[in-house]
Amino acid sequence: MATVADAQFGERRDDHPSGMPRAHSVDRWIFVGMALWFIAIVLVGFVPDSMMKVAMIKAGARAPFPFILHVHAVLMGSFLLLLLSQTVMVATGRGALHKQVGIAAYVLVPALIGVGFLLAPTMYYQVWGGAKFGPPNVRSALAPIVPIVENILLLQISAGVLFGIFMTIALKARATNSGLHKRMMFLATAVPLGAAIDRMSWLPSSMPGSPWASYVYVLASLAPLFVWDLVRHRRVHQAYWVFLAFYIPATTLVVMAWDKPWWHATAHRIMRV
Repeated sequence: MATVADAQFGERRDDHPSGMPRAHSVDRWIFVGMALWFIAIVLVGFVPDSMMKVAMIKAGARAPFPFILHVHAVLMGSFLLLLLSQTVMVATGRGALHKQVGIAAYVLVPALIGVGFLLAPTMYYQVWGGAKFGPPNVRSALAPIVPIVENILLLQISAGVLFGIFMTIALKARATNSGLHKRMMFLATAVPLGAAIDRMSWLPSSMPGSPWASYVYVLASLAPLFVWDLVRHRRVHQAYWVFLAFYIPATTLVVMAWDKPWWHATAHRIMRV
């Protein structure tokens, strides 16, 4: 009997939309628009926050950024630009070049995941070390921040795992299921957007008490693509069902574990502190 994986990856399945026959130009450019939209979210979230922190570093009010954070920023920026360039190539009919350049994802994706799982403990130890061994004024300022960083660790672990799962599905579908491939690339990329969205202090938020609003905003960031797909195809594409099958349980676990004593104890064991 055929498995789900066989159904998704075993035979070539191209994206053939139904309905709205005059909307082919949007079919070509909706993914370009989504790539630009994601880049805009990252810039709006990180640029003001980074400028504020750089000013604090210059004033001696916080520690300098660790080197691994710069590496992560370069890799994520490179990945977003790769995503944009790939969508432009498809939209302009350069499919062969798209496939050649797309090989870079096999390097960038593992690098992003690996650096992400190095960055999380680095940022944790920076705060924990200051709260434990810093001058009295630093210890008193950072002590309340440590539990918040431990909660954020939940988001980081969840985002890293989900990004890895969705990217694996996207890359595996690359040669056989173009519709699943291109949507999973965007669904995977949306997962870590929560880090940028959480830095938009002007948005209503449930943080730091609960992370549910962050997850709602991530889903909202996908709304333009989902709505277009729903109108264009007159059905929910299989990529969204795959996404929700992993996203809902993972985010539910994070919300349930958030700020619980057992999670803080677990974080201490993970971080060996």
